[in-house]
Amino acid sequence: MSEGRLVVSVTEAAELLGISRGLAYELARAGQLPSLRLDRRLVVPRVALLAWLERAARTEGPTGRKEQW
Repeated sequence: MSEGRLVVSVTEAAELLGISRGLAYELARAGQLPSLRLDRRLVVPRVALLAWLERAARTEGPTGRKEQW
């Protein structure tokens, strides 16, 4: 991710996450991937994406699945 940019496109976020563009848009529409609309563009705030990944990493157990507490 470019350090100077505050947001990335959903397509760029998908590439960074290693998922398909379609899945990234689906997750964004469902509110599972942090995103916001700038006019007609759907973008992912860089800091929100990093925080989302950190939260996901903390809540997953050794099997890679979310722990049930």
